Amino acid sequence: MAEEPQEAHRCDWRESAERLEAQNAHLRERVARLEAQLAQLQRALFGKRSEKMASIQDELRLASGDCAGARAATLKLREQRRQARASLPERIVHHRVPAAERRCPACGGTDFRRLGPGKRTGVLEYVPARLERQVHVQETLVCRCGQGIVTAMAPKALEQGHYGPGLLAHLVTAKVCDAIPLYRQAKALARAGAPIARTTLCDLFHAVAAATAPLSARLLALVRQAPLVRADETPQRVLDEGKTRRAYVWTFRTERLIAYVHSPSRSGATPQAVLGGTRGYLLVDGYTGYNRVTLPEGRTRVACWAHVRRKFFDAQATAPEARHALDFILALYRVEHEAMQRGVLGGPEHLALRRERSALVLEAFAAWLAEQLPRHPPRGPMGLALRYTQGQWAALSRFLEDASLPLDNNASARALRAMALGRKNYLFVGSDEAGQHLAGLASLVATCEANGVNPEAYLADVLLRLGSHPASRLDELLPHRWSPAPADSS
Repeated sequence: MAEEPQEAHRCDWRESAERLEAQNAHLRERVARLEAQLAQLQRALFGKRSEKMASIQDELRLASGDCAGARAATLKLREQRRQARASLPERIVHHRVPAAERRCPACGGTDFRRLGPGKRTGVLEYVPARLERQVHVQETLVCRCGQGIVTAMAPKALEQGHYGPGLLAHLVTAKVCDAIPLYRQAKALARAGAPIARTTLCDLFHAVAAATAPLSARLLALVRQAPLVRADETPQRVLDEGKTRRAYVWTFRTERLIAYVHSPSRSGATPQAVLGGTRGYLLVDGYTGYNRVTLPEGRTRVACWAHVRRKFFDAQATAPEARHALDFILALYRVEHEAMQRGVLGGPEHLALRRERSALVLEAFAAWLAEQLPRHPPRGPMGLALRYTQGQWAALSRFLEDASLPLDNNASARALRAMALGRKNYLFVGSDEAGQHLAGLASLVATCEANGVNPEAYLADVLLRLGSHPASRLDELLPHRWSPAPADSS
């Protein structure tokens, strides 16, 4: 009978030990997560620039000691700036010697003659923009028979509009491209001698969005047809009955085309509406909202190595061994860098390099992941990074199938920077409709920039041509196919 209490005591002891071990594991996981958050906040608030995550290009340059390449890029940029300045309009400003100073310091004489063309000094000066009030006079002709009358057309950017295409293009570009809120633009216009109410500027902005809606819609349709689409999303605040609510702006882009879509939520309905029923590749992060496009049949999902890199970089604060993961990822990018230097990006030789060298890196990386996974709490920073990478492994390895598939989705992140800067400056949009107008105009402006087109010149030209341009040839007015209208010789 004495053995039964002892056995019960041992069972109680084992249960207590298991309970304490579970609590200990939970606390260790929580401490690791809090330490990582603290390190991340300290780095963001107080850290030096050297403590921030370096770009892949910088790491490759440091690893290879390629200082000459960086210097060559800097010299090329300087030359481009010099050429741009040399192409600016030039105005000669003459400076005469005042009569009071026309006395020779040697002999005291006052009889001078000009010595050469004069000393020349170049100065880059800012000439403030000016507005002008244009009066359009439409010529009216009558036939000698006295019956027929013809009147010259006076093109308008907007129907019933009293504002020229240049002003409208500047308004849109300043807000979308430079993230200058409309109230700040109203102040600048007042300084230039043309006070325009902010509400009027707002109405003009939305009128331009409505006029160019066929172009932004066609742009999105072309992105939908692309064999490779990159997508990402970011929050955007919308005014709603005295407060704001969270909405989202999505970017869907190709190499040359960038389209934005405003959505009231982050659900998968938006990618489904844009890309549903299409085939090809979709390069995104691990967000499940894109599953509607890729499952069960649809686009093939490709994952982003930059997201993986960020997770392991953040995990270094509590798990220094995360540096090994960063080294594996750097080795993958080293193959891409070599393909770029050889000039074989996207070709058969590039694919052969990936299958020969990148495949070995992935094999070693997978073995390291399996070895590290049991050593870290599942919900700690390192555990989350390991599990995210394993969960995305098939999509992360997809670049071995096609040389045209990039390793990361950084292009989409760059496309969202302009929207994030605007969110910081003008805080919110007035309604979902206003968000859609902003997204449509941002699509045209961003695509202009991606193709080296001046968005202000593009909008000023297209606004005058939309009313008379054949709908069947609408693609001619898209930013990547646009050419300015010929000047009127009359």
